[in-house]
Amino acid sequence: MCKETKDTTPLPTYGWEEIKKHATKSDRWLVIDGCVYDVTRWAKRHPGGERLIAHHAGQDATDAWVAFHKDHKAVGKYLKPMMIGVLKEGEAKENELIKDWRDLRSKAEDVGYFRASPIFFSLILLHIIALEVAAWFLLYTFGVSWLTLLAASILLVTAQAQAGWAQHDYGHLSVFNSSRWNHITHIFTINFLKGASSSWWNYRHYQHHAKPNRMSKDPDIRMDKLFVLGKVQPVEWGQKKKKGFFGLKFNFQHEYFFFIMPPLLMPLYFNYEIPYFLISRKLWNELFWMGSFFVRYCIMFHHFLGIWGSLCLYLWVRFLESHWFVWTTQMSHLPMDISHDQDEDWVTMQLKATCNVDPSFFNNWFSGHLNFQIEHHLFPTMPRHNLAKVAPLVRSLCKKHGIEYQSKSLLTAFSDIVGSLKDSGEMWVEAYNM
Repeated sequence: MCKETKDTTPLPTYGWEEIKKHATKSDRWLVIDGCVYDVTRWAKRHPGGERLIAHHAGQDATDAWVAFHKDHKAVGKYLKPMMIGVLKEGEAKENELIKDWRDLRSKAEDVGYFRASPIFFSLILLHIIALEVAAWFLLYTFGVSWLTLLAASILLVTAQAQAGWAQHDYGHLSVFNSSRWNHITHIFTINFLKGASSSWWNYRHYQHHAKPNRMSKDPDIRMDKLFVLGKVQPVEWGQKKKKGFFGLKFNFQHEYFFFIMPPLLMPLYFNYEIPYFLISRKLWNELFWMGSFFVRYCIMFHHFLGIWGSLCLYLWVRFLESHWFVWTTQMSHLPMDISHDQDEDWVTMQLKATCNVDPSFFNNWFSGHLNFQIEHHLFPTMPRHNLAKVAPLVRSLCKKHGIEYQSKSLLTAFSDIVGSLKDSGEMWVEAYNM
């Protein structure tokens, strides 16, 4: 029940039938821990973005709210003025699974799994900087040749990929106790070290975590002009006789995937989407810090390659990194359940949409510990070095409640991406020809 009602004047009570009516752009209610909040006016000022609020309108957002925020007392102060009532007695969406899940989270907090290791994250940043310095030193010492450029490219690609995983840590507030320091270091890592944007990443990535693999809510699966995904979308599009760009037929998507997503996502699409996002929202400060990356890159490599050569090196590095990024990020989501939002509980929704890749020193490093995708989605603010520690507890929870917990080898995970695209394409053509 709502804890905010203690020692206060009794507030109106609402049932789910009424709450679910308030899920429009001009009228948004949500429930957190039995309290009913009208967040309509607050939505546009929400640091995580308006859409994150919209995706939970008319629903119980308790576990999402707990998962995304570190200092619940501080954030709770913003909620108090928006409370308009309480959930009717007996209508709380709390079953045995949710009770066990919340007990598990409390246990993880008590044993310190949400405390970050300063040494671990310092070493992560140092090895990223060391890789970039090594690439520069290689060209400085041995000159420009195809062999030194290839070696330098490998070092730079590795630095960029690892910086991608590092910025992910800071973006999820999982390193420092202070949200402010997490935000500052996030800007340094993603804007200055990677040439992207923290605001753009927050806008996209928090939506993905809130409703993973849920059509119209997860931006990471909005690929319908190029790919149809899962088992629902292919049938819907096939029945409506829809095709992709320029009449693209989706039954070939498992083949043209290799020529579109891995090589072009970062050097082509992201280089368009991110500046557009920042300029359209007039985020000039972010644009400055993003631009500082390109200035830094040109300063580092201008002596060896000139301005245009430095930019060509950047695009080459992005081209290679894009393969790393796409295969690693898609392996845990694309083969999983992709459908419309069913307003499921936090645990069921996350387990349907995610799977793990078997742990090893290489797999952990290669994926930035995102091979523990299940644990990361359940505990997005947990430092990545503790995901392996909480994994046995999550496995036990899933076993007790009959929820499938998938973990597979790295190569199987890669293969399943292509296999799922092939299956979805076949569903599309079958529905299209009916």
